[in-house]
Parts: sequence; C-alpha cells; structure tokens
Amino acid sequence: MTKYPMTLQGARALEEELKHLKTVMRPKITADIATARELGDLKENAEYHAAREQQGMTEARIRDIEGRLSAAQIIDVTTLPYTGKVFFGTTVEIANVETDETVTYQIVGEDEADLKQGKISVTSPIARALVGKEEGEVVVVQTPSGLIEYEIIEVRHI
Repeated sequence: MTKYPMTLQGARALEEELKHLKTVMRPKITADIATARELGDLKENAEYHAAREQQGMTEARIRDIEGRLSAAQIIDVTTLPYTGKVFFGTTVEIANVETDETVTYQIVGEDEADLKQGKISVTSPIARALVGKEEGEVVVVQTPSGLIEYEIIEVRHI
C-alpha cells in the first residue's frame, strides 16, 4: 500500500474537507435531487442531471480523501529534534546564488502543495534537491530554464 506523507496541518485540512462534504454537501445534493425529481420527466431535466453529476463528483472526492487519510503517514515536524537538515515538513529559506533573491518554502505532501502559500511538494525537483542538506550548503536544481544554484540560509521546524 502506498503511504502518503503529510503534515499534521494537512491531515487536519483533509479531515475538515471530508467532514464538510459528508455533513453539508451530501444532504444539500440529496435535497437538490429530490427537488429536481418533483419537476417531472427526468430525461429532459437539467437540474436533476446536474445534481446527479455533482453527487458523483462529491462521492468520488469523499472516497479519495478517505483513501488518502487511511494511507497517510502523518509527520509532525515540531516533535522531531532540530538537526539543521532539510526534511519533510521543515521550512527552508533559500537564496539564489546568482541573484541573491531569497524564498521560503515548507516541504509538504502532494495534497498540501500550494506555491502561493510557500508550500512545495516533497516530490518537486527543488524539494528533492533540498532534502537531506544542511544550512549553508549549496544545492543545484534542474529547472526548465536550466540549472539554478541555491544556498540554504535557514532551516526551521514550524
């Protein structure tokens, strides 16, 4: 069975989404289907077909979340000793060696990745290059525009 690494916050977010889907969306969709059935002929009833399609997508998402949570390997980085090394769950500040531009990323599971929030997937090229390295080290990342060197400025357990 495939294990899905995720942070404690990521697992909680999935649990909240699952709860919302089961307690809010399911009853709403069921009510929408019942209302649409009352309108008559189901063959030409767009509301009925839209509600059934939404029901299918919601049930698929519920199954997906339940599967991921059952196979989750939850890692709470705050309980691990600080080593100065980059690993899953840590937040790392890096600087482009050529431009001195700095960015900060948290390395998270695939379901949690959101570049706008500074969260990158552990399977991304930059995360793969960073994992196992320490503060002060320089890593080389293969990007579509070529090789980029980054210096690890700081590693934090948040």
